[in-house]
Amino acid sequence: MKTTNRAVRTPGGLSIRLDVRAVTVVILLLVAALAASVVLIGTGDFPIPAADVLRTLVGEGNPGQEFIVNELRLPRVLVGLLVGASLGLGGALFQAISRNPLGSPDVLGLGQGATAGALAVIVLTPGSAGQVAVGALVGGLVTGLAIYVLAWKRGVHGYRLVLVGIGVSAIVTAVNGYLLTKSDIVDATRAVVWMTGSLDGRDWEQVWPLLALTAVLVPLVLVNARGLRMMEMGDDVSYALGVRVERVRLLLMVAAVLLTASATAAAGPVSFVALTAPQLARRLTRSPGPNLLPSLCMGATLLVVADWVSQRAFGSEQLPVGVVTGVLGGVYLLWLLVSERRAGRI
Repeated sequence: MKTTNRAVRTPGGLSIRLDVRAVTVVILLLVAALAASVVLIGTGDFPIPAADVLRTLVGEGNPGQEFIVNELRLPRVLVGLLVGASLGLGGALFQAISRNPLGSPDVLGLGQGATAGALAVIVLTPGSAGQVAVGALVGGLVTGLAIYVLAWKRGVHGYRLVLVGIGVSAIVTAVNGYLLTKSDIVDATRAVVWMTGSLDGRDWEQVWPLLALTAVLVPLVLVNARGLRMMEMGDDVSYALGVRVERVRLLLMVAAVLLTASATAAAGPVSFVALTAPQLARRLTRSPGPNLLPSLCMGATLLVVADWVSQRAFGSEQLPVGVVTGVLGGVYLLWLLVSERRAGRI
């Protein structure tokens, strides 16, 4: 498939250029995510055919199917879709801002920062699940603020941002280890389970806050997508073209931190989705630029598929979804490093 740009004019005279290949990739990823979601909803100890799942979702199922689908399985799938979409979009933002394919929240320490906030609640207070989620959100925000402040020197530049993020990640990881050593066996077990990243037990209580935050942040990011793409040409060129570089960069970094921290608060630190989703989306679209929508759709698809694998690929043993994404993401990272080295870029 060739990359074809087409101009679309609205009745008001607005002209929009569309990348046909990128639009096709987004549509195919949405179809794949929805199909995987239907399959996942129908999977379990009480299997439900896909046709019955669809009928139940539109209110035509029997009472048993409605309870299983709407109360037990649908919230988990929705959390998976929203978490994957948030991580994919957040990863694309950080990679575009840092201009580095390794500049993802996993590498920069935002996941570790959110983990530190959650661990502080688990270890230091008898916090509820909601309080743990708030702690994770606060931890991610504080870590993102610290990285931005430490990386600031007449602006925030990609190379310095990545180096500061790696340093902050190492410090916060040490803090997490310290918190674990100070906890009793019950709290430590609870903390380790949370740190793995899992969608088990997720219900509507996690869906609504994540959905509301995503509904606000995604349009905000897309409105500023043009400025982000122009920033890839360099700050000086962007300034000359009228982009308020530091304002756009700060706004998008805050959005990326909120997306990552909220996803971590909802499902724990699910690793490597934020790193791999933007890279895979770019390879599919073959399009320059941040590829924000393809990355969002790729993240959602990856996490739902990984959740199905974690539930069904190992027989009766169910793994946390973070284990599956960690394995797949680690393999992809090794492949990416080998490819970059062969290309002479590292």
